[in-house]
Amino acid sequence: MDRHIPMHALPEEIQKMSPEEKVCKYCGVSYLILHEFKAMEEKVKAMEKEMKFYQGSVDREKRLQEKLRSLSQDFEQYKIENESKRERLESVILFYHLFSLKEKYRK
Repeated sequence: MDRHIPMHALPEEIQKMSPEEKVCKYCGVSYLILHEFKAMEEKVKAMEKEMKFYQGSVDREKRLQEKLRSLSQDFEQYKIENESKRERLESVILFYHLFSLKEKYRK
């Protein structure tokens, strides 16, 4: 959180005010810091909201990592199955050609 450092001193008329004039009669907080306090409350609320978003993103990332791991395993399994099917298909094609040649020369 940024800390506000005033560039100029308070005007002399504010400095000369009595404490009763500078303090909220309901809560006792100085009007001079009340505005800054309210601004900090708003910043805290915004940061809490942002933290909730990021906390959710950690959970989402874990789920996505697990999904990616699962898909990678599936992909590897499909590659193995595809290679096996390709080899069987090549064997069938080879037998087909051999059978065709045998029939051709038989005539």
